[in-house]
Amino acid sequence: MSKTETAGGLTGDTTSLGVDTPVEKFREFLEIRGDKLTEPRRVLVRHIFNTHKHFDADELVRDLHDAGQTVSRSTVYRTLRLLVDSGLLRELRLTNRTAFEHDYGYPAHDHLHCTSCNRIVEFRNEQVKELRDAVSRAHGFRASGHRFLISGVCSACVRSHTPRRRLDLI
Repeated sequence: MSKTETAGGLTGDTTSLGVDTPVEKFREFLEIRGDKLTEPRRVLVRHIFNTHKHFDADELVRDLHDAGQTVSRSTVYRTLRLLVDSGLLRELRLTNRTAFEHDYGYPAHDHLHCTSCNRIVEFRNEQVKELRDAVSRAHGFRASGHRFLISGVCSACVRSHTPRRRLDLI
């Protein structure tokens, strides 16, 4: 799965909050739709929420295979869409791929995305929220959330892609 860094001590642990587990929430969502929580779907939800990582569908398929789980590629894709629709996962449309992350029981945050190595860095900044609220007020809008994604090149990629001149090596 993609490298993920968190700033500000973000954690995705919902057990200490006394709330339903992601599996229970997903079961409720599916029941409302007249659908069932099958064993492959249960395996997917548990696998996804076992750790906090940004991932795309192909990475999830590989991770499941490496963990000895047999879930079909089509089930992975369909279940990811349902998890987004249920509010358990958030979809991040990046420059060259679509990634997913936990949305349920995880504090609001924003992202930096390196378009060179695909690294995603999470950060929280109160000024971003304050700007969102000020812009919303100025337009008579009541904000309930936002998505802020900064695309660019991380410092490690800048260093590794900076051409070295012969004089620099002396």
